[in-house]
Amino acid sequence: MNQIVSRDVWLEARRQLLASEKEATHLRDRVNAERLALPWVKVDKDYAFDTPAGRKSLAELFDGRHQLIVYHFMLGPDWDAGCTGCSFLADHLDGALPHLNHHDVTLIAASRAPLDKVEAYKKRMGWRFPWVSSFGSDFNFDYHVSFSKEQLAGETVFYNFTPMDSAEGFDELPGLSAFYKDDAGNVFHTYSSYARGPEELIGTLMILDRAPKGRNESSTMNFVRRHDEYEDAAKADSCCH
Repeated sequence: MNQIVSRDVWLEARRQLLASEKEATHLRDRVNAERLALPWVKVDKDYAFDTPAGRKSLAELFDGRHQLIVYHFMLGPDWDAGCTGCSFLADHLDGALPHLNHHDVTLIAASRAPLDKVEAYKKRMGWRFPWVSSFGSDFNFDYHVSFSKEQLAGETVFYNFTPMDSAEGFDELPGLSAFYKDDAGNVFHTYSSYARGPEELIGTLMILDRAPKGRNESSTMNFVRRHDEYEDAAKADSCCH
């Protein structure tokens, strides 16, 4: 339990924390500016995705807008359910859709599972955000969120911009990528983020950070369950970390 003090002592401690919070806010602003200043890479490779409206190219996924955010959702071809941690993040997406769409941004999820598995899990979870299948495409591999048996048989795989020990054995990992399409139809890769990088999309964690006990976890998001599984506390820990 934390130290119990007078209101005056608490106020002084809170003012000290406020100074740190302001510093963190200013640092976030600087990081955001650096992110916006990143150079872009033209996407020359053709990618095809299965969607409820039929086969679509990467350019067609923009849905008439100039900006596209892709959440790389961990749902492999032979998986029966999506990653618990990715599902936790996805619970926060639907409410953002109208705001993003009216600000020239399309947000989708993409997974390597076939479309029927994507649609079945989406229905189970009750989500509305667009979710496409990259099954049979190099997309997940090129953006370093899926790994082949051959890659995993080697010593390392490339994830979060660094080599990672392939002995950890993950064939799917989470991430987020951003793209821009100009008026001529050219598509550019502008940003990607992995591991805990997309964490700020998870509003529940941001709220917990202000709660008296914070996240109260023994490992990253080990308390999280799929939202229809909280009755069973024996479910496995999150697979995203």
